[in-house]
Amino acid sequence: MTRPLAPWASHPEKSRGRRHEEQSGVRGPRDAFQRDRDRIIHSIAFRRLRHKTQVFLAPDGDHFRVRLTHSLEVAQIGRTIARALDLNEDLTEALCLAHDIGHPPFGHAGEDALKAALKGEGGFDHNGHTLRVLTELERPYPLWDGLNLTWEMLEGLAKHNGPARHPGWALAEVDAGFSLDLGSRASLEAQVAAIADDIAYDNHDIDDGLRAGLLSFDQILDVPVVARGWQAVEARFGGRSKRLTGELIRSQIGAMVNDVITESTRRIAEAGIASADDARAADRALIGFSPAMADDERTLKRFMYANLYHHPRQLAAADAAHGIVDGLFAAYRADPAALPDEWRAALREDEPRRSRHIADFIAGMTDRYAIARYRDVVGAIDLPEGF
Repeated sequence: MTRPLAPWASHPEKSRGRRHEEQSGVRGPRDAFQRDRDRIIHSIAFRRLRHKTQVFLAPDGDHFRVRLTHSLEVAQIGRTIARALDLNEDLTEALCLAHDIGHPPFGHAGEDALKAALKGEGGFDHNGHTLRVLTELERPYPLWDGLNLTWEMLEGLAKHNGPARHPGWALAEVDAGFSLDLGSRASLEAQVAAIADDIAYDNHDIDDGLRAGLLSFDQILDVPVVARGWQAVEARFGGRSKRLTGELIRSQIGAMVNDVITESTRRIAEAGIASADDARAADRALIGFSPAMADDERTLKRFMYANLYHHPRQLAAADAAHGIVDGLFAAYRADPAALPDEWRAALREDEPRRSRHIADFIAGMTDRYAIARYRDVVGAIDLPEGF
């Protein structure tokens, strides 16, 4: 049985539409947001996420998370929260699945390298590039570029972390062609996708860090929210064993999800929200942690940056990744003939379009493809432990 949506949810029949008009109902009985979700799942950019870094660069272990598995986990958490708040699950899921599509190879190390390479041509940011991929670079349709997603989908991706009052060039170009009201907040579904992302990586990165041996159990128990969660797990099951780590992670995710549902319900009622546009006009995010949980989550993030993301082994791998992306960009700028035929044919001579085009090609690479192309067009590379 279909659950009724709250008045402040995104209702597909009230969508502001798509940039390009389409025939309706020609491919099955799906509403607009269900079509958006399915277009993401069937896209080339989504498939490439299976070989793009989440935490560990080009991991050789089968059990580490990558961008694809992370996105699926975010979608599961997002749907749970959306269902509890009577929001649109399909739009929430689509936003969760698409939120990392703009990441280049090697995660933030690759993004930093492209940002530096394009410093004189407007820079690079993965969120703006997500919009660029979905509105221009994906081209499965004969009559327009991009996936022709709904306004609500594009708006949610553009503003899920808050109003985008100072957009970079990529997001500004998308907004110029299809105004996304960048100065307002996004839908509640987009806000759910943003916090589901935080919940997923806050907890699953602990799991991967322990698996990789970069975190120890004693270390993570120094974090108050983890220590409390572990005490609860011990009380239920007794003792300490590797098999209880999964229970700890699940318990923490559950605690955060329940906190978000309770706090967000309170905020929506307190603000007197009666429609999706009321939520966009609110003076603060309406989906979020309680003050106590927010403090716990910030403490956990600080721990993860200090002990996992900035671990010496991770930093060495990031330096190597930065060198790969930087080397590829320099090689293609110096010799465009090294580009594949289709990309070389579309290369412009004028800046900044020339450099941005090269960056588009590199940003679409998977980790392993970037390594292979570097060896082809630049030369041998010594990869540190972690690749």
